[in-house]
Amino acid sequence: MYVKWIVLAAAVLMYALIVIFPAKKSFAALGAALLMLILGAVSPMEALGEHINWTVLMIFVGSLVIAELFIYSRVPAVIADSIVERSPNVGIAMVAILVMTGLISAFVENVATVLVMAPIALALCAKLKLDPSLFMVGLAVMANLQGTATLVGDPPSMIFADYAKYGFNDFFFYRGKPGIFFAVQIGMIAGALFFYAFFVKNGRDKVAVEREKVLSMVPTILLILMILGLAAASFIYGGISLLSGIIVIALAVAGLAWYRRREPWGKVWEMVKGLDWDTFLFLIGIFVVVGGVSSVGLLEDFAALLSRVVGNRVFLGFFLIVAVSTFISGFVDNVPYIIVMLPVAGSMAVSLSLKPELYMFALLIGSCMGGNLTPFGASANVVSIGILRKQGISLNFGRWLKIGLPFTLLTTAAASAFIWLVWR
Repeated sequence: MYVKWIVLAAAVLMYALIVIFPAKKSFAALGAALLMLILGAVSPMEALGEHINWTVLMIFVGSLVIAELFIYSRVPAVIADSIVERSPNVGIAMVAILVMTGLISAFVENVATVLVMAPIALALCAKLKLDPSLFMVGLAVMANLQGTATLVGDPPSMIFADYAKYGFNDFFFYRGKPGIFFAVQIGMIAGALFFYAFFVKNGRDKVAVEREKVLSMVPTILLILMILGLAAASFIYGGISLLSGIIVIALAVAGLAWYRRREPWGKVWEMVKGLDWDTFLFLIGIFVVVGGVSSVGLLEDFAALLSRVVGNRVFLGFFLIVAVSTFISGFVDNVPYIIVMLPVAGSMAVSLSLKPELYMFALLIGSCMGGNLTPFGASANVVSIGILRKQGISLNFGRWLKIGLPFTLLTTAAASAFIWLVWR
């Protein structure tokens, strides 16, 4: 019994350290994982063979490489220029760029998407003599929103896919019903209308843009091949499989080989070194910690407690999962939260004779969209604030909340309503 309490204390301490020192989250997770091994909650062989999901890690790193190359190709910037040029007025152009940012982020890492779209947003605002704060916040929250839509959008989606045995295709349709992708699109439409209400007052004039030039279409081809490869692997195996990871890593290696032909080794090394290795190590630690928490029975205890609170009130359970997940993810990294709560949400749904997707999708929606609530709820938010600071613009917690709070409530409510109506 004492081991269970020590494991619980270690997990709670890890969460506290992640909240207090988010920049050191990988150290907190790896330290807690080491403690799990010392306590014997998880053996080294179990950690390496069962709990650490190497397929998810392969997809994560491979998709980061392909995303970096896609940005290097300047294709996203060229598409954005075309949108501005073809839009009938500035308001629609600004909203269209936000929508495009979200759609790219469904396949490209959120921070990378914001970094490539930020210069376009800043240049447009400069021409119109507008404060870019709202536009930059819009880039971050739309990128975070769409990260939930596909298997490669964000680590939580990859973790969900592994737990629920979902393949790439299942995010779109599962057992004849529209999946999480379409719930996110409903949220995106609500978010786009929210921002259009702000941007429509910027006038109906068009604005001239300096067209970018595409450096190469190779990264775009690699991105398309990744999507098609994941879709094919999903069709063959009916879920996320080792083949999925191999496909993404192979395409990433091919991309790096192509990049080396264009750039010196120093540039290649700089790109590889600049990948999000901190999150990679963080994921390894979290996988082991949650394996320890599960092995001592804490997840079953938590699921039983929530089931007693909810009883047979299905909507109460659904609402609590969405609301609590949204709030917590506004302040805490959603990766450890998702890993802990997925089996809990699934168990609750099964105990109420529901489709597991009802509560698991609610968890995904709340925990991923909740990151838009605060300026530090997601990495893309922090990056956007940093970009504004370099422009001499300060965006404090209160100013972010004026945009982030209504946007989060609106998009979460819209996506959750879709999930409830389709999966109840």
